Amino acid sequence: MIDEFAKDYLHGDLREIREEMVGKLEGLSEYDIRRPLTATSTNLLGLIKHLTLTEARYFGEIFGRPYPEPLLRWDDLAVRGQDMWATEHESREEIIDGYRRAWAHSDATITELAIDTPGHVPWWPRPDVMLFNILVHVLTETNRHAGHADILREQLDGSSASEGHRDAEFWAARYADVERAAQAFK
Repeated sequence: MIDEFAKDYLHGDLREIREEMVGKLEGLSEYDIRRPLTATSTNLLGLIKHLTLTEARYFGEIFGRPYPEPLLRWDDLAVRGQDMWATEHESREEIIDGYRRAWAHSDATITELAIDTPGHVPWWPRPDVMLFNILVHVLTETNRHAGHADILREQLDGSSASEGHRDAEFWAARYADVERAAQAFK
């Protein structure tokens, strides 16, 4: 009973955060979703592309269910990091559609396998895992990148994850309070 509850709960959270990730692109120009916004070139569309590879690999080959489309190899140093940005030849729609196809493949794995189904992650220090471990890992990875996406989106147009709960006046006052506290240590 608890196994199915845990699997359904984690899977539900993963479904929600996936949609939030895609939603971070809404209303932004092609340039803004692609441009590097940090010193390491982190960008919104690159995060989606990276999460596509993450889901396809972890819910695919780890359980002997290879993803049916070609993927960048994580063990190929020549292509490492190419999943973190979109080339000028890749459209927003192609990348989002690819992410959704990875979801479908992942969802099939999650639905068809028991939560204690064994898998093997050769690059992990403790490579023998269960579906439970991978669900937690991918959910954690997706949430981590959703946090990055929140910050990137806020840098681009000021929108925030809490937007529906606070107005601009609240955030201006909060900013002033935080800046005043920081100034005390100058």
